[in-house]
Amino acid sequence: MTKAPAFEPVIKSSETISVNRREQILEAAVVVFAEHGYFRATTAQVAERVGISQPYVFKVFKNKEELFVAALKKAFERIVQTFEGIQASPENLLKEAIKAYEVLMETHPNEIILQVQALGIRDEEIRRTMQEGMHQVTSLMEEKFTAAGMEHPEVWVSSFMANGMLCNISMALGMPELKPKHLEE
Repeated sequence: MTKAPAFEPVIKSSETISVNRREQILEAAVVVFAEHGYFRATTAQVAERVGISQPYVFKVFKNKEELFVAALKKAFERIVQTFEGIQASPENLLKEAIKAYEVLMETHPNEIILQVQALGIRDEEIRRTMQEGMHQVTSLMEEKFTAAGMEHPEVWVSSFMANGMLCNISMALGMPELKPKHLEE
C-alpha cells in the first residue's frame, strides 16, 4: 500500500506578495495614466483601482514620476520580448514584425498610449526612459534585419519604426484610417 504524499501548504513570502502587489500597482498605473494623462492622473486613482491605500503606493514607488517610469519600462519590456520572439524567414520578417506590433496594439493599447504621452513630457527621467526604450527596440530590430541578411538593415529598421510611430499616432487620435498601408505580396 502506497502512502499518500503529505500535504504541504503553499506559503507565500512577504516578498512574493509585494512583487505581486507591485505588478498590480503597475497594471493599474498604466490604465490610469492612459485614461487621464500623466499630469491629471493621481496616485490616489491608482490606489483606488488596486484597492489599496495611497500611502501603500508610496511605499512601493517614491513618487508619481517613478511610478510612470516603471510603467513605461514595463511597456518597453513587453515590446522587446514580443520582438525577440519573432521567428521568420528574411522575406517575411518585416511582415511578422508588423503583425506582432499590431497584436500588441490590440492586447495592450494602454501601454502604447503611455508611450505616446511620454513623448511630450519634458521630465528628464521620463525622457531618458523613452530614449533607452526606443534605442533598445531599434537595436533589436536592426539586429534581426542584419541576421536575416537584409541589405541596408538601418533603412529597414527606420521604415519599421516610422510605421510604428504612425500606428501609435493613429491609435492615440482614434483615427484608424491613419494606420500605415502595406502592399500584399
